[in-house]
Amino acid sequence: MATTKIIPVIMSGGSGTRLWPLSTRERPKQFHALAADGSMIEETVTRLTGEHGSIRFLDPVIIANVAHEDIVQERLAQTGISVSALILEPQGRNTAATAALAAMIVQEIDQDALALIAPADQVVTQPGAFMNAIAAAAPVAREHIVTFGIKPSGPATGYGYIQRGKALADGVFEVTAFKEKPDIALAGEYIRDERYSWNSGVFFAAPALLLEEFGIAAGDIRETSGKALQGASREGRVIRLDPDLFGKVRAEAVDRAVMEKTRRAAVAPCDIGWADIGSWPEVLRLSPKDTSGNALEGPVIVADTNNTLVRSDGIQISVLGVSGLVIVASGNCVLVMAQDSAQDVKKVIPEAG
Repeated sequence: MATTKIIPVIMSGGSGTRLWPLSTRERPKQFHALAADGSMIEETVTRLTGEHGSIRFLDPVIIANVAHEDIVQERLAQTGISVSALILEPQGRNTAATAALAAMIVQEIDQDALALIAPADQVVTQPGAFMNAIAAAAPVAREHIVTFGIKPSGPATGYGYIQRGKALADGVFEVTAFKEKPDIALAGEYIRDERYSWNSGVFFAAPALLLEEFGIAAGDIRETSGKALQGASREGRVIRLDPDLFGKVRAEAVDRAVMEKTRRAAVAPCDIGWADIGSWPEVLRLSPKDTSGNALEGPVIVADTNNTLVRSDGIQISVLGVSGLVIVASGNCVLVMAQDSAQDVKKVIPEAG
């Protein structure tokens, strides 16, 4: 059986403001340990390494904000994994620019390799199932841009959905439609229909194909991203994009710029223990809990308390007689909120006010 070479491209550009005060602009959520022993970026890089049957991962590419260079280097040192390239963005231009850069740099490193573009801040608790899905999608990724659809565990309104069509291979299907985040009633309809899955935001394709589809659907992003990469300064494997050139790239999500327009989108539905940790209630759901349903970390004491997340990286927190709260202390900031207020954290972040 022929071996498929894959270069993982890890997107580390998120700010994770809904996980304040732990996640900040200076040290966003991907650099913290939220669902495992290591930070999320370490877990992601480690997951996508080595050989797994017919697939072999080459050294990864990391695309991150220039302000996080030292943290990225620090976290990568913990894994012992070398990078093919570290691309530093002077500012965020959303995931379309990142995907275009990913395709260009993978093509530069190894023209035979496929690109697997993945966010740094997702959880996968069943990596074996993920490897199986990647292996099944690899032959299709030569002619299609494959995204991995996550089997819904409930009628979530915080994710986009993918509707699949006819089979392209065993476990891989054409995409019929991408659906925006639905209301609760429509989400309920989606989960009753096995054709629908959550959009994971992980993309898998041959770089030349991805760039071809960029040329059709978002040629300006391909062109300006290419100029930014050509004009970048390079020092070893570190590539620093020029602020003026990169600032000309249109900010757009790759889903809207390319995936919703291309006729070559495919989906590989899978059940891989996936989670996109975007809020404190999600951290509570994934964390080990005591007999009262509390997730506790750090110097914490609770009594007569249930279904509550209490986390401190320093000061002592004592909690008595509450239910359904999130209480987080990090540095010199403390957050106390009801769990159903999780989407409104920005209202109380000092620098966002």
